[in-house]
Amino acid sequence: MKNIYSIVIITLLLVSCGGEKKNSTAKVLESNSLETIRKKRGELVNEQQVINDQIKQLDEKIKSLDTTQNIPLITTLTAKTEKFEHQLELQGNVTTKNLLTITPEYNGILTRVYVKEGQKVRKGQLLAKIDDGGLSQQVAQLKIQSELAKTTYERQKRLWDQNIGSEIQYLQAKSTYESQQEAVSQLQQQIAKTTVKAPFSGTIDDVITEQGSVVAAGQSQLMRIVNLDDMYIEVEVPESYISNVVKGKKVVVEIPVLGKTIETEIRQASDFINPANRTFRAEIEVANKDKDIKPNLTARLKINDYTSENAILIPQSVISENADGEQYVYVVTDKDGKGIGTAKRIIIETGKTQGDVIEVLKNLESGAEIVKEGARSVKDGQSVEVISYKEVGNE
Repeated sequence: MKNIYSIVIITLLLVSCGGEKKNSTAKVLESNSLETIRKKRGELVNEQQVINDQIKQLDEKIKSLDTTQNIPLITTLTAKTEKFEHQLELQGNVTTKNLLTITPEYNGILTRVYVKEGQKVRKGQLLAKIDDGGLSQQVAQLKIQSELAKTTYERQKRLWDQNIGSEIQYLQAKSTYESQQEAVSQLQQQIAKTTVKAPFSGTIDDVITEQGSVVAAGQSQLMRIVNLDDMYIEVEVPESYISNVVKGKKVVVEIPVLGKTIETEIRQASDFINPANRTFRAEIEVANKDKDIKPNLTARLKINDYTSENAILIPQSVISENADGEQYVYVVTDKDGKGIGTAKRIIIETGKTQGDVIEVLKNLESGAEIVKEGARSVKDGQSVEVISYKEVGNE
């Protein structure tokens, strides 16, 4: 300290002498002598160099004596346990099993269409009729023949019951009657194919073929019917999630076009892995009371594939990685009342991420004070000064 005081006194003396030298400098300038002016300038430059050296010595001494000057300033946050629900984000399409384009079962002319677009229909309701090509007349004739065969059979049976006549006559009458009945039944089944009925209750979305057109069985598209009550979202899930994305898991559905968010769950998860893209199919049920959710709408899904009731979450920004690929954070230990403590490096093991936070699985306990701002400038075992303090999750 005595050396510092001596240097300070010398500096003050030099400064105080500046006033006298100021006057001498003015006199030198008034002399208009180039040699004298140059000489004076050299003297002043030498004096300035001496002062700069003395100031440098003072700064170095101050730096060695001030123990707080080299301590980095940091902010911290406290690790705490909380419930963590990881969300798997996927995109799927809205669909329904009650969406069908109806085709005929019979070749012929579409003679009548009984419904219009937008009309609500019930299951089994008659929608259209195809010309049967004379099958109705054939059925009428077969029914007459069947009635005659029935009468013949009944008479032959009564005789046979009385042991009159031969058994062969009785069996022939029975066979003829049964054959006629089968022929009528087959023809009636053919005629039934000429009528088009609603396979389920719903709305006629589109009438594709107008009456009077010739239609082919299984090929011509007559109309499209849809029911918006039983809607669901179909999504392809990567195979790595097959043990976590299962029936009953919670799902948040967002439909951007409608600005609608729905909380629901997975109603079915397939056990089959598609070898082409290594995914499996999942169905998510969606309520559609307002009937505004339509087939083929795009939906964003957030599936809860992992939950931890006591997870420690920290910002990813505070984590560093060493040359061995290990992740680590700095925590503050032995902090005193002035906020000065020691930075300690801890190797951690991390799990799933959600947004800008990540779950720490090992080596970090609840309550640990983690270095946040300034983490890149501290070293293991270095003294640090905490200037602010926050809790994870309360930022």
